[in-house]
Amino acid sequence: MDEKAAITVRDLTMAYGSFVLQRDLNFTVEKGDIFVIMGGSGCGKSTLLKHLTGLKEPAAGRVFYGEEDFWQLDAEGRDRIIRRSGILYQAGALWSSMTLAENVAIPITTYTRLDAKSVRELVSFKLSLVGLAGFEEFYPSEISGGMRKRAALARAIALDPEFLFFDEPSAGLDPISARNLDDLILELKESLGATVVIVTHELASIYAIANNSVFLDSESKTMLASGDPKRLLKESDNDTLIRFLTRGSGNREIRNI
Repeated sequence: MDEKAAITVRDLTMAYGSFVLQRDLNFTVEKGDIFVIMGGSGCGKSTLLKHLTGLKEPAAGRVFYGEEDFWQLDAEGRDRIIRRSGILYQAGALWSSMTLAENVAIPITTYTRLDAKSVRELVSFKLSLVGLAGFEEFYPSEISGGMRKRAALARAIALDPEFLFFDEPSAGLDPISARNLDDLILELKESLGATVVIVTHELASIYAIANNSVFLDSESKTMLASGDPKRLLKESDNDTLIRFLTRGSGNREIRNI
């Protein structure tokens, strides 16, 4: 196993019953990567994320965290790995009946024995990291969509995770808010030293933050490539991949995309 590997996927098959979504997936997420799972709608990007985060067992194949075979571990072992992770879901998944502070406090109070004062201080610190200092007592309905995403991100980083997973983080955001979120992800990755895995089809985000990726193809039901998206854009001769990476234009100049 590669010593630099944070997550290694080997011969993975994703299926719902007899319907195979993807097969023969093989790729490595190295420590410190911002790794993008990319592809068209319906190719299985979010399903792959579920396989990586313990929400759905693959039909076949293996997922390693370091040298640990994730799906061969018992429930306690898998939970131990997932506790090292933070997840930002597409809709944020904040509890509407709780304040932002109460939402961010959930993982802290669940997995630590910090006293109430320490929890409050840590929650305020995490909210300040995402630009929401002073919003502790606001409810999700009282803030904008972009702010809800940042609040959900504060919850995801509450325990200084080793791994950060994002499912379409820019969905529903205007271009400026999406760019601000990209910048925030870069900043947090550096400050936390985390390995980041992102599901997205947003090319602006892919080129702005990713240094590694896998491309899933719904027609062939397998991956067509993996690696730095900017390098794939320059070097790949796969028409399907190039159409995706250029929005169908075939123009390989990133600045024009």
